Amino acid sequence: MFSTLASHGVPRRAFLFMPFAFAGLVAFSQRKERTLPDARKNGNGPTVRIVVLSDNGERETVEVNKIVKSDAEWQQELSPEEFAVTRKKGTERAFSGRYWNNHAAGTYKCVCCGTVLFRSDEKFDSGTGWPSFWAPAAEENVKNESDTSLFMRRVEVMCNKCDAHLGHVFEDGPEPSGLRYCMNSASLRFVPKS
Repeated sequence: MFSTLASHGVPRRAFLFMPFAFAGLVAFSQRKERTLPDARKNGNGPTVRIVVLSDNGERETVEVNKIVKSDAEWQQELSPEEFAVTRKKGTERAFSGRYWNNHAAGTYKCVCCGTVLFRSDEKFDSGTGWPSFWAPAAEENVKNESDTSLFMRRVEVMCNKCDAHLGHVFEDGPEPSGLRYCMNSASLRFVPKS
């Protein structure tokens, strides 16, 4: 069998690496997501106001301290993709994130601090390959900053509690807001409605 595969372009040394590749695949598939922090817990930075949404939809405005951590601390907590997107302002490839085509009811929380950012009620199919929303769950939970990277002028959307990069907002969304919050799945954690 090995000589047949080798004659079809598979080098024999590839078979030496197969057990390691298989073990890595098994480990990756069984990787558990870390538990999200409670958004009500204080960080170590200045005070900000956010809205906490309960499972039954009740809204409560609270004051909490921002979460401020070093890159090394974030790298210990986040997956490489989550770190690249949220802390280094990266962008995942279109149609590659796990939530771009998610139609389940629930909320989307910040993967870094657990703050509720978006709800399925405001999610729509933008055709862009990224999860898109016409409004955040609460205006207080996100902040916008000017982004002039890549020789473009855009509006960056960030988590108000931990400054995680989430994506960008554009003025080509549906009514009632006319906005399209184009987010990275890697910056979000979906929590299904119970």
